[in-house]
Amino acid sequence: MKLLFIGDIVGKPGREIVSALVPKLRAERGIDFVVANAENAAAGAGVSGAICKSLHEAGVDAITLGDHVWDQKGFAGEIAALDCVCRPANLPAACPGRDHVIIGKNDFRLLVFTVLGRSFMGAKSECPFLCADALLQKLAGKFDGALVEIHAEATSEKQALGWHLDGRATAVLGTHTHVGTADASLLRKQTAFMCDVGMTGPHESVLGREIEPVIARFLDGMPRRFEVATGDVRLSAALVEFAKSGRAEKIAWLTLRN
Repeated sequence: MKLLFIGDIVGKPGREIVSALVPKLRAERGIDFVVANAENAAAGAGVSGAICKSLHEAGVDAITLGDHVWDQKGFAGEIAALDCVCRPANLPAACPGRDHVIIGKNDFRLLVFTVLGRSFMGAKSECPFLCADALLQKLAGKFDGALVEIHAEATSEKQALGWHLDGRATAVLGTHTHVGTADASLLRKQTAFMCDVGMTGPHESVLGREIEPVIARFLDGMPRRFEVATGDVRLSAALVEFAKSGRAEKIAWLTLRN
């Protein structure tokens, strides 16, 4: 079976390339599951219910989020009605929304959830290691394979979680930094791993934002609006092939233009 995991969708350019390429990729590569991180899909910060629905209609089976989950006004009141969306699992239990999603195809049930890292991150979250352990134990018997997304700043934290879940998750894939890492690999017990899948959006940019204002901010420290850039739009994703046992067999990084 094949899983396509799409890294941080940034703004309208990111949404448009997902809508253009996902149907083609599903048909041409025989992809069974498509999961995407959409926490920056609304003007580069947060997401809306309407955007989640449009991504789902374009062929994204499950949508994950990150530390910008609540950036768009009103989304906290929408998330509970979005069956295909899960907010980070290690946010406080009082937060609205699902802490996981289970999607199915051909009698295979794929568990999907995200944990936020805590190193250099400002969001209030519980231990990602213990949270992942608890969810996998709580849902045992209800899934055949698991995609665990680690939305974190530190590569050490991402690598540590990969090894911690090796053999228990089909894939442990990182997001948040918007820069793809050259470490796509199978761990010892056949868990697919990558520190960061990268950004789906404008790559002629600084992390998806227009270049000049960001440079100016570094030079003088003055606040500025960082608009979403438009040049060199790419889809960045990890393609994971795995057996019905849930064990990964292959992982490859994709970076595609329309």
